Amino acid sequence: MAGQAFKNFLPLFDRVLAEKSAAKTVTKEGIMFPKQSQGKVLQATVVAVGSGSKEKGGEIQPAGVKVGDKVLLPEYGGTKVVLDDKDYFLFRDGDILGKYVD
Repeated sequence: MAGQAFKNFLPLFDRVLAEKSAAKTVTKEGIMFPKQSQGKVLQATVVAVGSGSKEKGGEIQPAGVKVGDKVLLPEYGGTKVVLDDKDYFLFRDGDILGKYVD
């Protein structure tokens, strides 16, 4: 799922690389939203995860998400990363607000 772009990029420590979902432009009934009324996209899919953060005792605490998880991101923050002409966002594991469960 990670694709070719991630062969040369791996987040470090507790960083998580996510691809934001496309904003909804049409309702179930077929009504189109004007661009001005579309909200910020806060849902994303995790595409790469770092090894985790180091505890005081030296143990590695793994990230709370894994590749393929659908997560809720904060409205602001993250670092934009462009790989193969596609936009991704890098967040700390602790900045992710939650994950969707199927």
